[in-house]
Amino acid sequence: MATSIRLRRLGATAAALAGCGAYALQRHPSVSSSEDGAAPPFEALRKRISDPLAIVPPRAVQESALIGSSSSNPLDILVVGGGATGCGVALDAATRGLRVGLVEREDFSSGTSSRSTKLIHGGVRYLEKAVFNLDYGQLKLVFHALEERKQVIDNAPHLCHALPCMTPCFDWFEVVYFWMGLKLYDLVAGARLLHLSRYYSAQESVELFPTLARKGKDKSLKGTVVYYDGQMNDSRVNVALACTAALAGASMLNHAEVVSFLKEEAGERIVGARIRDNLSGKEFDTYAKVIVNAAGPFCDSVRKLADQDAKAMICPSSGVHIVLPDYYSPEGMGLIVPKTKDGRVVFMLPWLGRTVAGTTDSNTAITMLPEPHEDEINFILDAICDYLNVKVAMLYLLVLEESFLCILLMFFWHVRRSDVLSAWSGIRPLATDPKAKNTESISRDHVVCEDVPGLVTITGGKWTTYRSMAEDAVDAAVKSGKLNPANKCLTPNLRLIGGEGWDPASFTVLAQQYVRMKKTYSGKVVPGVMDTAVAKHLSRAYGTFAERVAAIAQNENLGKRLAHGYPFLEAEVAYCARQEYCESAVDFIARRSRLAFLDTDAAGRALPRVIEILASEHKWDKSKQKQEFQRAKEFLETFKSSKNAQFRDGKHK
Repeated sequence: MATSIRLRRLGATAAALAGCGAYALQRHPSVSSSEDGAAPPFEALRKRISDPLAIVPPRAVQESALIGSSSSNPLDILVVGGGATGCGVALDAATRGLRVGLVEREDFSSGTSSRSTKLIHGGVRYLEKAVFNLDYGQLKLVFHALEERKQVIDNAPHLCHALPCMTPCFDWFEVVYFWMGLKLYDLVAGARLLHLSRYYSAQESVELFPTLARKGKDKSLKGTVVYYDGQMNDSRVNVALACTAALAGASMLNHAEVVSFLKEEAGERIVGARIRDNLSGKEFDTYAKVIVNAAGPFCDSVRKLADQDAKAMICPSSGVHIVLPDYYSPEGMGLIVPKTKDGRVVFMLPWLGRTVAGTTDSNTAITMLPEPHEDEINFILDAICDYLNVKVAMLYLLVLEESFLCILLMFFWHVRRSDVLSAWSGIRPLATDPKAKNTESISRDHVVCEDVPGLVTITGGKWTTYRSMAEDAVDAAVKSGKLNPANKCLTPNLRLIGGEGWDPASFTVLAQQYVRMKKTYSGKVVPGVMDTAVAKHLSRAYGTFAERVAAIAQNENLGKRLAHGYPFLEAEVAYCARQEYCESAVDFIARRSRLAFLDTDAAGRALPRVIEILASEHKWDKSKQKQEFQRAKEFLETFKSSKNAQFRDGKHK
């Protein structure tokens, strides 16, 4: 019985994947839905997105839909920027029944949205400012972010989860202060509360977080206060947003940039854009009633295409993060120090089997590939060292590796630069309102403005509030273009692709019903177990669509791991090329999988096989494969792992 069910499932999945080419013969759903003036009801939309046989329209079809717009038959909205906010705008607008297109110069989530702290948070620091400064504006930010935090987790349950975060206290005043503050945080969350915060004694704290120092700041640990925020796989949430928007009818096109805007013959209103496909090099015009600029740190560049004299509204800030081995933090518990000796926040969080630590907040220049500075990396290392029991860290490693060398090194152990598996920098687009009279309005709240007719700009904010930012931008676009949406905003309760029907125990189906067929170096095909680590990874990364990836691993002999010690499979490369608009090697190693962020050197070792599979999927010739390899190497050089850095006489050069 189980075998027949499995065979039927595999057959249905194969048929669905094979049917992908049929889209070339169909009209894009966004066109037909806008013509009849009615969007599908919420339940019909939800079923379309959650359909286990759902196929996203191929990239060529998406591009054809953009080319097919004209001055007499324009899109309702054209979004510029494929980060969290841009894809959120596309999804919101498409689910309202509007005809939507989106273009992104690089890849979905290629900028700030893939380089975040990975936290979905209400902003406990803003609550502190609100209380001590009697600032109602800051309090509103916290209320709003806490409401959105719960919705983000609920709408992508496979990619987001609640994470307990421990705050160490080294005197009794800190215990009382943090306990009261975090209880207030719980109170403000109200019905959106994830879990109640609580106090743990010093002994209990060390049991929960074995590498936590018992002494710090020349004081003994008095205990910790543990509270809950959310954590996510940021770029995979972003890609899920893009694919969900595509299934809802939006024309999503990555690797395509706006080179100029089209204006009315008699007037200054923007009515479209000249777009360059960066994969083929061809250019075309796309017309739209409203353009939404959601280009993040680059929104000023987009605004200047419309008005060279546009007043800058972005104040860029650099946020650097490093990735350390898993033994620096226990699974399922983060450490957050709200104020270090120089007043900054530092944290260590478990993430995808490793430890991510950060962060910095300093002025920076806007660039496509920001790189972390060595002093920023060392600041993070020095800051976390103050809160770690370094000998315990080595004992933890000793248990894992049983190495005699570990015993010798134990007495000289510290948080070393050579432990850094990856280090990256992201640009926070802190925003000012261009209509403001001074720059004191810089904040982490978002700004929506229309300083050129037909061009609505949305910027600022943070990952947690992307959905409500998108809603505000679409509301502004509807007003600007006098659009007629068929219904109100539906995104508060709309699960992203892979989330509907997902259950934390879903990985057991993969482990029980699939095998990983893989080719050996000699070319022989041998079966492998769909082990728990791989099954959990697939379930978490792809949700209810994980069985499609498992079917490829089983049926197409792509069940081998891409890198030793990591659960990423060859089958994922093929699936992402077919179903997630993965068009380059960097798209995969950085954003479909997170290998570049987790371990830069492992990503480099996986590159040849990733390119080989993508070449088969996209029909690349040898020249293209060589070009992809070179571009990926240059990309990985901006991630400053220990092996990727240069050392001389034991010091970084």
